[in-house]
Amino acid sequence: MEEKQPSLILRISKIISDFFNPLLSLFIFFLYMSIKNYSLKDSLSYFLPILILIIAPIIIWLVWNVKTGRYTNMDVSNRVQRKTLYIFIAACVIAYLAFNYFKNGYVDFVMLFILILLFALQISNFFIKSSMHTAFNIFVAALFFALNMKMGFIWLGIAALVGITRIILKRHTPKEVSMGALIAFIVSFIYLYCNIQFQH
Repeated sequence: MEEKQPSLILRISKIISDFFNPLLSLFIFFLYMSIKNYSLKDSLSYFLPILILIIAPIIIWLVWNVKTGRYTNMDVSNRVQRKTLYIFIAACVIAYLAFNYFKNGYVDFVMLFILILLFALQISNFFIKSSMHTAFNIFVAALFFALNMKMGFIWLGIAALVGITRIILKRHTPKEVSMGALIAFIVSFIYLYCNIQFQH
């Protein structure tokens, strides 16, 4: 009986960690925001470029790099391997920001802060392998918080749970999870502050 317990915890941790990966968490937020703020037509015109320019290329990049052996796994837990991942994601986000600016004439505020968070994580990666899962879920909590306070608190709980699973799965140390959380809290605070300023 005692031997089965850790494997059950590991299995549950893997399900939570895999489900609430940065891409899927952001996808859930954008879906929620689209339903809450836009009509179906507007949702598609907003979401399709994100899907085509960011989500799809990142998934293809991850699958291709794992298959060719450049990345150990889809999590990209290796600190050296992460460098190219950060650069590729940043390039996708910049491409979307440029497309959106020329098409709609404004800077996508959410994507701009995702880019800032990416740069902060890239800088920290030179010193410590900060948890991307934890950082992005905390930032997603801030994004939800700006729309719905209750959803924000729920997602903050999810982010804490994800951080714990990263330690249980030995993908990150408590220090790496804490650093990811700290970076995300700073970026999230600035995002929420700017969001409040622009609304007034």
